Parts: sequence; structure tokens; C-alpha cells
Amino acid sequence: MTDDIVASVVRQWRAVNPELDTGPMELIGRINRCSALLQQAEDAPLRAAGLTRAEFDLLGTVRRTDRELTPGELSRETFSSGAAVTKRLRVLQERGLIDRRSDARDRRVAYVRLTDEGRELVDGLLPQQLAYERAVLSGLDAESRDRLSAQLSELLVQLEGRIGGARR
Repeated sequence: MTDDIVASVVRQWRAVNPELDTGPMELIGRINRCSALLQQAEDAPLRAAGLTRAEFDLLGTVRRTDRELTPGELSRETFSSGAAVTKRLRVLQERGLIDRRSDARDRRVAYVRLTDEGRELVDGLLPQQLAYERAVLSGLDAESRDRLSAQLSELLVQLEGRIGGARR
């Protein structure tokens, strides 16, 4: 099996400092590298639809919850800043994919919902995106994918409990 870039980095550190415990670097480095490569892949179906991953995440969040959400709720659900959500919502509204309405009692509160066009886009695009993601992961057999998913889930639960970011 060919070494990955993290193995090369670890070898370099061990040459400089053989007593160094590089275990955490090996795991976190690989997670970060995988994340960076997946983000660089640019999600072909989303790109073809003129959407970023972050915009699709907002649309998907409204679709899967099947109710109107406030920008604050969207921010928490997508782990995005309020400013980033506001900017993305403006773009999606200009494209006619979402509507916003003000709360009757408190005009400062806005609710976001999908338009018919937004719902159709998400419903049509999600199967394509999942097929694309399946192809990206095709080098792993089903058992390996399941095992890796379970292990990453275990790590995520631990990190959310200790570092934060858990959904409320």
C-alpha cells in the first residue's frame, strides 16, 4: 500500500524527534486532509446547478425539517455564522429558491421556507448528489464504509460533548 501524505509528514517528525507521539497527528491529519480533498472536489452536481455546498446545505436543512426556520436556527443546524447564513439566504432568495416572511408579533424575526422551485431543486438534486458522493467513496467496500462511518460518529459524539457544537 502506498503511503499517504500524512505518513510522510510523520516520518519527517520522527526523524527530527523520535520520541514524539504522533498518533493524534496521524488521525486528525488524515481527517483534515480528507476533508480538504472532499471540499476541493467541488461537488459536481451542485456546481452544475449553480450552488455551493453551503447554499445546498441551507436548502436541504429547510427541506429535511419540512418547516419554516429562522436564520438563527439555520445557522445552528449548518454550523455557519449568522453573517454567512444571511449572505447565502440573500443569494437563494434572489434565485427564487426561498421566501422569507416576518413574524406577525415581532418584525425582527424572519422565517425561511422553500419556494416550489427550491423544493423541486432539492428533491431533484439530492439523488444526484448522493450518487456523486457514492462514486467518490467507491474505493471503499460497504463494510469499510460502515465501519469508518461508525468510528467517525463515535468521534463526533465525543467531540460535540467536549468541544461543543452539539445541536440543541
